[in-house]
Amino acid sequence: MKNIVFTISRQTYKSIIANRATLALAVLLGLSLCLATYVGWQNFKLQNSQRLHYKQLVRAQWLAKPDKHPHRMAHYGYLAFREKHELSFFDFGIESFAGVSIFLEAHKQNTVNFSEAGFSNGMLRFGEISVAMVLQLLVPLLIIFLGYNSIAAERESGTLKILLCQKVSWKKLLWGKTFGILAVVLSIFIPLILLTILLWASLSGWAVSGDSAIRLLILIICYSAYFFIIVAITVLVSAFSKSSRTVLTSLLAAWIVLIIIVPRITQAVGNRIFPVPSKLEFLDQISSDVQKQGDSHDANDPHYSGIKDSLLKAYRVDDVKKLPFNYGGLIMAEGERITSGIYSAHQKKLNKKFQRQNSITAMVALLNPYLALKQVSMALTASDFETFVDFQNQAEAYRYGLAQKMNKLQIDKISNEKPGEHDKPLSISRSNWAEQPDFNYKFKFYGKVVQQEGVALAALALWLVMVILLLQYSPRWIKTV
Repeated sequence: MKNIVFTISRQTYKSIIANRATLALAVLLGLSLCLATYVGWQNFKLQNSQRLHYKQLVRAQWLAKPDKHPHRMAHYGYLAFREKHELSFFDFGIESFAGVSIFLEAHKQNTVNFSEAGFSNGMLRFGEISVAMVLQLLVPLLIIFLGYNSIAAERESGTLKILLCQKVSWKKLLWGKTFGILAVVLSIFIPLILLTILLWASLSGWAVSGDSAIRLLILIICYSAYFFIIVAITVLVSAFSKSSRTVLTSLLAAWIVLIIIVPRITQAVGNRIFPVPSKLEFLDQISSDVQKQGDSHDANDPHYSGIKDSLLKAYRVDDVKKLPFNYGGLIMAEGERITSGIYSAHQKKLNKKFQRQNSITAMVALLNPYLALKQVSMALTASDFETFVDFQNQAEAYRYGLAQKMNKLQIDKISNEKPGEHDKPLSISRSNWAEQPDFNYKFKFYGKVVQQEGVALAALALWLVMVILLLQYSPRWIKTV
């Protein structure tokens, strides 16, 4: 059986390569992949260099601030940047639409800003060319044109009966055709992967991390499985159809439905089932909850005046200026704790709605291998929504730590404006600013990414198993004529 399958696959490969139309399509696709790789490389190089430049500038400006009150530094704030993963040149995902930086200041959580889409012209609406986009959308089209007549043409010309009479079983024929077409696809895909590895190593400064290496390996396996699924489906449809025209029409219709229409319908359904508030509504809800909890800048606020009374009683003094620490710093720390909790609760609630919307796509991926691969590809290249949320969470943790650090400095080192010779100052040394570390975003470990995309990976695995079983056992239902 192996010899017959190999012979059929080799003959299929040779006949496809000998076709001028196939050669033209392969060259066109190859050029598209080269262009996409170059665009992705330039995109990574330009955007990451800009982010690193401004990150260093923000740090230098923070350290250069003169002696001042720490609460003023808390309101001066810090600008956190989200660096690009070295594999993001392969798949842009939502990179161009998700913000790259967030301004961190006391008592407030700001939104992530400065997305690439916000500074681009209307051409971005037509989509960006990336390696992932070409492999996910255009390679299936190439497979369709290579394999739509793989068996249907044999039936139409009458050679199918001759093949089956020469001890070539349907099972061998299906596997041979599948491997032959797959070999053509891989002859384009493998050089691209080698180029991807070279670029990836270059972008990471030749300091290849184990995490990124495993990510890339999983990515290669998933794309290879995707191509095998598409090739197998193409061959099976060709085997069950009576004419090449029917096969081509059916496969192109399936491509349009599964790759163009279904993803958009899925997004619309997700937005309809799990609607999210507008930005103004979201901020209004937060403002309303903050007002209910009190205002730390208002000395007569019931919540904070209660804290004041309890402190005066505990330390047996009649004025906050006589407390052994800065009362204002303590109140600011309490206000930061309360407002941070409110902001975080609302942000988690909003993110949960977005995740529920995305869960619709994840479930539909069980019926659509394209969506499954798309989810996995974005996650492994750190260009997905979950990475964006993770950046928000890490930035918020940094913001809260910075604000409370400044409040602690105010509590310990700032005067209560109490008269006397040995009062604490109203400002502190600039050397204190260096104690606040720089913000550095850390990407998730690949294990968490795989766990997070369990449904999408399971969908790809199910499709792979299904087409293998169909190649093995469907011949009994295929009609020769």
